[in-house]
Amino acid sequence: MRSFVLATGLLCIPLIVEAFPGMGNTLASIASIKKRDPEVPELLADLKTLPDIELTEVGKLIKEILLLENKTGNSQDFETVYKAPGPLESDECRADTCCVWKYVAEEMEIDFKGPTGRCNEFASQAIRLGFHDAGTWTKAQSGGGADGSFVLAGEIARPINRGLEEINNKMWQYYHKFHKYGAGMADLIQMGATAGAVVCPLGPRIRFFVGRNDSSEPAPEGRLPQASQDAESLIALFEDKTIDKGDLITLLGAHTIGQQRFEDTIRAGDPHSSTPGVWNTNFYVETPRNDTPKRIFKFHSDVSIAQYEESRNLWGLFSEPVEGLTTWNSGYAAAYIRLSVLGVPHINNLIQCTGVLPLRTESYTAPDENELNEWLNSDRAPMREEAVLLMNGESLKRDS
Repeated sequence: MRSFVLATGLLCIPLIVEAFPGMGNTLASIASIKKRDPEVPELLADLKTLPDIELTEVGKLIKEILLLENKTGNSQDFETVYKAPGPLESDECRADTCCVWKYVAEEMEIDFKGPTGRCNEFASQAIRLGFHDAGTWTKAQSGGGADGSFVLAGEIARPINRGLEEINNKMWQYYHKFHKYGAGMADLIQMGATAGAVVCPLGPRIRFFVGRNDSSEPAPEGRLPQASQDAESLIALFEDKTIDKGDLITLLGAHTIGQQRFEDTIRAGDPHSSTPGVWNTNFYVETPRNDTPKRIFKFHSDVSIAQYEESRNLWGLFSEPVEGLTTWNSGYAAAYIRLSVLGVPHINNLIQCTGVLPLRTESYTAPDENELNEWLNSDRAPMREEAVLLMNGESLKRDS
C-alpha cells in the first residue's frame, strides 16, 4: 500500500489546549510575531555577497522574498500562464528553458490529483521529498541541499525516508522521460513539491525556479527532523538551515493533507487533519485540541511546537477562520522558496518558470463529506478501503 509521512516517529498525547484565537488578518502581522536569531532574515549563497547592481531579476526577486518573506505577496503568482512554443521534441521547445517544465507540470498534475479533485498520495509524498532533498543542508557543515541526491544517490534506503518509495520511483520515471530535454533531478524534485502544493485544492501557487546542479554524492545523514522530537530541538535543527521558528511553524502545515502509515501501524492510514487531500488550515485548528475526530493522528513534534509558548500567536493567526488560509499560503510559499534553494550556490542564475504550474483551485467542496466525517469518527481497522481510497484521492461515497 502507499503512504505519506512528512516526518517519522510519533507519540500521540491528549491535550487540554483549546484552539488559539486569531491574532489579526494581515500578512505584515506575522513579522511582528516572529522572533529571529539573528533579527534580520539570512541571505543564502551568492545573494550574500553580490552587490544589488549585479543581481538578475530573479536574483532580486529571491533576495526580496528571503529578506521580507511574509511581509510580501511576491512569493506566489496567481496569474502568469506559460504557453509552450511547440511540442516537447521541437527545436522551439528545446530553445526555451521553461518549455520542458510545462510538459513536466502537466504530467505531475495528472499524477497528483484524484477523481474527487483532492490531491493524492503522490502529491503528499512529493512535498515531503522536496523537504528531504533540500533539508539535508546546514550552515554549520558542508554537503547536502537541493541537489537531487535523494534519488540519484539512493538516499531512499535510509530509514528516515521510509514511505517515499513510490515518489522516488516516479521521479526516476520523470527523469528518464524529461532529462534529455533539459530537466535535472534537483529541479524535478522541487517541481514536484511545488506542483504537489498547488494541485491540492486551496493550495499556494509558489514561484518556481530551475537551474539547480544535480549531485550523485549522498547527503550527510542525521540532518532531517524526527516526529518524536520536542520543540526546542526542532527549532535548533531548523535554525541551522536559516529557517526560523516562524518558518518552521509555517512549513509544518503541509501535514494537513497527509495520512500516516508507519509511525503507528495500528493506526495506519489515519490522517493528520479532518480533510486529507485538501490544503487548508484545519491542521492548525485541530492539532492543539483534544476534541478532534478520533482518527486524526498527531505527531508528537507537531503537538510540541503547537504548545511552545513562542509559537502560539502565529499558530493562532493561521487558525483564524477568515484570513488564516491566505496568510498561511503566503508565508508557506516564502518559507518553501527558502528551503528549495538551500545548498544552491548560484541562486542569482536561476530561471523562473512559475507560469508552467497549474492555476490554483480557489474553492472546494468534498463530494463525500458525510462519508468522510463518519469514517473519521469510526473504529474500523487500519488500511481498509476508506484509507486507501483517500490516499488515492478517491471518493468514500458508495454506489447505491
